[in-house]
Amino acid sequence: MTAAVSSTDTGGMFRSLRHRNARVFFVGLLISNIGTWLQFTATSYLIYDLTGSATDLGLNAMFQFLPMLLLGVWAGGFADQRNRRIVTIWTQSVMGLLAIALGVTVLADTVSLWLVYVTSLALGIASAIDNPSRRGLVTELVAPDEISNAMALNTTVMTGSRIVGPAVAAALIGPLGAGWLFVVNGVSFLAIIFAMYAIDTEALFPVRSAPMGGTPVRDGMRFVYHDNVLRYTFLVFFIVSTFAFNYGVVLPKLADEKWGYANAFGVLLTVISIGSVAGSLTTARLREVTTGWFTGVIAATGVSAIALAWSPNIWVAYLVCLPLGAASTAMVAAMNSISQQRSPDEMRSRMLALVAVAFLGSTPIGGPVTGWVGDNVSLEWSLAYGGIITLLCVPIMRWAK
Repeated sequence: MTAAVSSTDTGGMFRSLRHRNARVFFVGLLISNIGTWLQFTATSYLIYDLTGSATDLGLNAMFQFLPMLLLGVWAGGFADQRNRRIVTIWTQSVMGLLAIALGVTVLADTVSLWLVYVTSLALGIASAIDNPSRRGLVTELVAPDEISNAMALNTTVMTGSRIVGPAVAAALIGPLGAGWLFVVNGVSFLAIIFAMYAIDTEALFPVRSAPMGGTPVRDGMRFVYHDNVLRYTFLVFFIVSTFAFNYGVVLPKLADEKWGYANAFGVLLTVISIGSVAGSLTTARLREVTTGWFTGVIAATGVSAIALAWSPNIWVAYLVCLPLGAASTAMVAAMNSISQQRSPDEMRSRMLALVAVAFLGSTPIGGPVTGWVGDNVSLEWSLAYGGIITLLCVPIMRWAK
C-alpha cells in the first residue's frame, strides 16, 4: 500500500481557480447544482408524502441511476470522441426542461408516483450522457499538473451545493410545495448553460480526442483491469458506493420515526454537506492522492455510517453527519483524482464515466436493498449494514500497489 501523503505533497487549495475558465465554470455549476439539490430533496418529500415508504424512495433512486449503470461507460467513450462543451450544453438543457415539466404536473395536481418514476428515468438518461462530458471538460480548464486539484474542487462545488439546496428545500417545501421547487431547479440550469457559452475556448487546455469508432468501452475496461491500483480501487469504490451511500433513501423515515423530526431530512443533508466540503477541500490540497489516503477515508466512512445508524437522538445524528460527509466525499474526490492521475488524455472521460458508474450506477442495486432493509428489518440496520461492508473492504486495498 502506498504510504500516507506527506506535507510536501500538498499545494494551494484553490490553485486551479487562477484560470478564468475554471472560475466561470464552477460558479455556474454551483448555482445549477443548488437547484438540483432542491429537486432531489423535494422529490424525497413528495414520494414520502405520497406513499410513506422507504422502498418507494429506493425504487425512485433505481430509476434515476439505472441509466448510469447501463449507459455510463458508453457515454464516457462518447465524450472522449466529441466536443465535451457542446454535449454538456445539450444535456443540461434537456434536464432543465424535464425539471420544469415535472413541476408543472405537480402544480396542476396531476402528479403520480409513476410519473415521478418516469421523469427520474428520463433525467437519469440525460445525466448519464452529461456526467462524463461535463466532468471531462474540467480537465481542459486547467494545466495538466492542476487536474487533480480541479477535480477535487469540482467535488467541493458539487457537495457544497448540498449545504444550501436541502436547507432551502426544507424551508420552502411547506409554503411553496414541491412543484415550485422543481420549476426553480429547471430555471437554475441556465447558470451552467451560460457558463458553457462564457468559457473562452482559446484559453482551454485541449486534450487529444480518442479516434472515432473502435472499441472505446472495452479499451477503457482493459486499461483499468491491467492497472493494479485502478483495479482494486475501483472494486472497493463500487462495493462501498453500492451499500454505504444510500442514506438518502432511509433518512426521511429515520428522521420521522426514530428521531421524531419529520422535516429534519433536509437539515441532515445540509450537515452532511458541510462535512463534505471539508473532506473535498482537504483532498484538494494534495498534489498527489495516494491509496493510503483512499483507504483511510474508506474506514472513516464505515465507522460514521454505523454511528449514524444508532444515534440516540437528532442532535447526535447531526454531529455524526459531519464526519460521514467529510469521509465519504473525500473518498469520491480521491477516486476521481487517482483515476485521472493514472490515465492518458484520450481516456479521461472514460475513467470519469467508470467512476460515475461505480458511484451512481450502483444505486439501482443498493437503493432498493437499503429501502427494503429499512421497511422489513430495521431502520438502524438499513444504514449499519453498509458501514460493516465498508469496513470489510479496507483489507482489500493492501493489494493496490
